Amino acid sequence: MDTIILPLTGGVLIGIASSFILLTLGRITGISGIFANSFIDFSAKAESWKYFFLLGLILGGIILKITYPEFFNYEISGSVSLIIIAGLLVGFGTRLGSGCTSGHGVCGLPRKSLRSFVATLSFMVAGIVTVYLKGLL
Repeated sequence: MDTIILPLTGGVLIGIASSFILLTLGRITGISGIFANSFIDFSAKAESWKYFFLLGLILGGIILKITYPEFFNYEISGSVSLIIIAGLLVGFGTRLGSGCTSGHGVCGLPRKSLRSFVATLSFMVAGIVTVYLKGLL
């Protein structure tokens, strides 16, 4: 039952949170944009919500680790250098695509953003092709 309820609950909470931020602050809850812009301009007190939002993500992860430690029972395979390169490529792609997969999918698609539609479609196709090719190897 947890395999259905927990992801569904998480998805609903993400939808509620992003809708709340959009309706109350008029801001899009794209994590990469919030993270990047939080460290560029420290003077904007009106933007202090971003720091609380990021703190909530970190605390949420900590609470999840304490509550459901089995969710973190996995191994990362691959060399450290390959993992670092992959992380840098993800960061570069996020900046190049003006947002991350979750930002475009969760925040852009509901706003009927053509850019987000194209980006999400590209992410999905690239992911499907990668998984297929990896299965062949």
